Amino acid sequence: MNKLKSLGLLLCVVAVVFLVWKSPENSGEIHLSGATMGTSYNVKVLSASRMAPEELQQKIDNLLVDINKLMSTYDPNSELSRFNQQLTSEPFELSPATVKVVKEAKRLGEVSFGVLDVTVGPLVNLWGFGPEARPDKIPSQQTIDTVKSKVGLNKLVIQGNSLIKLQPDLYVDLSTIAKGYGVDAVAELLESYGYSNYLVEIGGEMRVAGVKSNGQGWRIAVEKPVNNERAVQTILTIGNNAVASSGDYRNYFEQDGMRYSHLIDPRTGYPIQHNLVAVTVVHPSSMTADGLATALNVLGKEEALRVAEQHNLDVMLITRENGDFKAYTTGKFDEYIHAANEQ
Repeated sequence: MNKLKSLGLLLCVVAVVFLVWKSPENSGEIHLSGATMGTSYNVKVLSASRMAPEELQQKIDNLLVDINKLMSTYDPNSELSRFNQQLTSEPFELSPATVKVVKEAKRLGEVSFGVLDVTVGPLVNLWGFGPEARPDKIPSQQTIDTVKSKVGLNKLVIQGNSLIKLQPDLYVDLSTIAKGYGVDAVAELLESYGYSNYLVEIGGEMRVAGVKSNGQGWRIAVEKPVNNERAVQTILTIGNNAVASSGDYRNYFEQDGMRYSHLIDPRTGYPIQHNLVAVTVVHPSSMTADGLATALNVLGKEEALRVAEQHNLDVMLITRENGDFKAYTTGKFDEYIHAANEQ
């Protein structure tokens, strides 16, 4: 059963942030950061003298550069860009990493009744949330239907290590789960070198394991879903897991009294209009949490709760109801809040 809580006007959640990076001198914690995927990354580990920080950072940077070369849509020479540029239905062989991400994207698309759709880019662009400017007027139904006919996960087929477009101009964008995949890849890199206490974050998607230098679990903060401030409201301790959030309260535009979110429902071709404002998901995989957070946010409260309960997911949904905010939790989500409060 989901639990309902009225949180008043001090509601939590959306872009996940982590509490205080600053650590006491000689704490044994190393903090590494850099740029990747159009955003930034942060990694924190207990040093344990396994390797010099500079060497570890170089390994992380090299890994993230390699992922960008595979999955970036901004690099015209990336593997994914070359697939998008191939305007035929011939099989296009991909690296195992890209195949893994596409397979998970397809699986999450099925779990979410088709709303997590990595081919939805043309609709996102149509509504002005891609590289193109916001339209001067709202697209007509005919235009939406025309563009919608060019998207769909059913037009993307995985055949072994190859992808096939059933529509030659199909465009695939993995940004809904690529950052999460990057987090998982860095976490697995750390574990391969014997690090068991770490925090990895890329653009707000996060995965943690073990403990901090004080022996306590990592404390993760989520923020209020309001667009005029950035303030911490709720704190989680999630054990060895990943956490990701999605919300529509910062990236939107208003026209003729209507609010248009950047989250597009591929089933309708329109931005979402429901009252679900934010979703946070805890899961062992950052890639999966990343995709689920977006998918559940697009679905809306009722369908999102149904999916979360059917698949036993640890989720918090935040809705705006009658001028107030309410939180719905499923699975073990409340336990993560209680664990943080007990530290």
